[in-house]
Amino acid sequence: MRGLIVGLANDQSLAWGCATTLRAAGAELALTYLNDRAKRFVEPLAQQVGAEMLLPLDVTAPDQMNALFDRVASRWGGFDFLLHSIAFAPKEDLHGRVTDSSADGFASAMDVSCHSLIRLARRAEPLMQNGGAILTMSFYGSEKVVPGYGIMGPVKAALEASVRYLAAELGPSGIRVNALSTGPVRTRAASGLSHFDALMARAAETAPLHQLVTIEQVGEMGAFLLSDRARFVTGQTIYVDSGYNVVAG
Repeated sequence: MRGLIVGLANDQSLAWGCATTLRAAGAELALTYLNDRAKRFVEPLAQQVGAEMLLPLDVTAPDQMNALFDRVASRWGGFDFLLHSIAFAPKEDLHGRVTDSSADGFASAMDVSCHSLIRLARRAEPLMQNGGAILTMSFYGSEKVVPGYGIMGPVKAALEASVRYLAAELGPSGIRVNALSTGPVRTRAASGLSHFDALMARAAETAPLHQLVTIEQVGEMGAFLLSDRARFVTGQTIYVDSGYNVVAG
């Protein structure tokens, strides 16, 4: 099994939890990094999981996306899964009210966090000639108001809707598309959210299992959804959050 992981930033990221679990299951991996500053964090991780390719990818740069898929096609011919673990919003829009968000900030968050999945899926489709699986990362703020989550709530809602449409359109090609909705996880990206510590504490107290999930537990579910064991699961948003979503207000 071969796959492309997009959005690995450091050893605390959800993508890293998935990468280590997938590698332990025998998957061959290709990884991307955002820029030269990120490369110094990602390169040692790529070596740790024996990644066959490590390539730059800013999803807003079409030339980089073209180069990435050209390289993957040249090296592998095709691949079996794609993990999309990317989210971004300008800080001033993320920390403010949705009501006050700028048009440019909202558009940027939607482009990087949501439409990039569509662009990647379009490029992956011809390289998944024997079918495959695509997985993206979401959060409970897509369906309920989470203080401090700001414009990422509407953006993640759009991401989950996109998953359903992609699943319907790519299903005839044997390609499954799902979203994994995690509980609060202490990643470096999440620590930039306001009220995050309070959210973590509330989730741990409220969730039926009374504990938070780890990146390793997220990785286990991610690896399952990307494997043939989940070959009849598509178009779904699957929760791995210790049950928090069923009791949270």
